Amino acid sequence: MGADVRYAATAMAALGYVITALGTCIVLLSDDFGVPPEQLAWLPATFGFGLLAMAPAGPVLLRDGPRRALAGGSFAIAAGATLLAFAWIPAMAVVGGLLLGAGGAAFALVTPAMLAGARAAVQLTKVNAAASGASVLAPAAIGGLNATGVVNGRLALLLVVPPLLHLAATARPAAPEPRPQRIDRPAAGAAARRWGAVVLAVSVEFCFSIWAVTRLAAAGLTPGTAAVLGTMFPFGMALGRLAGPPLIGRIPVAQVAAAVTAAGALVVVVAGNAAAITVGLLVAGVGVAILYPVTLAGLIATPRLNATHAASLGALASGTAIIAAPAALARLAEVVDLRLAFLLTLPLLAALLLLRYIDQVRGDNRCPEMGKETESRGGQRAVEGEEVVRSGPGFTTLE
Repeated sequence: MGADVRYAATAMAALGYVITALGTCIVLLSDDFGVPPEQLAWLPATFGFGLLAMAPAGPVLLRDGPRRALAGGSFAIAAGATLLAFAWIPAMAVVGGLLLGAGGAAFALVTPAMLAGARAAVQLTKVNAAASGASVLAPAAIGGLNATGVVNGRLALLLVVPPLLHLAATARPAAPEPRPQRIDRPAAGAAARRWGAVVLAVSVEFCFSIWAVTRLAAAGLTPGTAAVLGTMFPFGMALGRLAGPPLIGRIPVAQVAAAVTAAGALVVVVAGNAAAITVGLLVAGVGVAILYPVTLAGLIATPRLNATHAASLGALASGTAIIAAPAALARLAEVVDLRLAFLLTLPLLAALLLLRYIDQVRGDNRCPEMGKETESRGGQRAVEGEEVVRSGPGFTTLE
């Protein structure tokens, strides 16, 4: 594993940990502040707002290379985690959550810029596997520490501070290769389709991430037990992202992943007991795991799309999805029950596959799991196998 992949994996693992911890901490914060959890439920959305706010700044942040964004994101997340760990008034928690969002946005922007070459989807999958694995640890660490009754479980957030400070102090990501001045622009239709595919992939993922525990609790479990079993979704994602790289280029990964995710979603909808729901969440996690890396690699591989602009578009897509999709599922649950609201993920998956199919038949697709060699408009090729994402001039890839 190259140095830049290690830097990206450390950054995304820390981010995965604190984002999952933020949702878990809502219960503890509500007790500490004496307010209903509903009044703090918007805190996880600060990550999405941070992505939206920072996305346009991508070209500026990455102008001189990825180090500045990597260090800034590390300091922001370390500071946000510290504020949340020690917050004794709501204002501290609010500032901490916003810092997590800003730092997360910096990491989302810098990760594509740090990973370059033909192995975009494979590298992205490995990096996201680190994030998924760390996200599984967060609820257990917070719950276990809180169960001791000696200290507040939120102090488990401090576990990410030392590695982040070390990353900020020691990381020396490779400088981007000089790019010639270019006047041509990417095809708007191809860029829009691939951006939309990223939005849809992240939307499906966060529908499960935000509402999995609530679905389990609705089946009659206590909040603590529901939180523990809810980790099966990020655990499934970790498994999927570990198993995914060898499959890229060998099978139609997006189609298979969407089918597995849909199967898991249907189990979550129809299951009448917590055990079956937990299995459905695990299956859905395995399926959805590969969708974000593959769709993001497809966006990055858009012919003539500048690397920093691709990173900004990726952050914008993630922020849009994280804010909109869980809220849409919640609104649907007000009309039908939460169980049926999970059916929202099925049309999202269908729309994702439709966008990728249109991209393929139009002849400008260079997405990572394409099975046969196809010519792009710029003359580059997508070749069967793991090393299928070819970077355009001056382009760097992610994960």
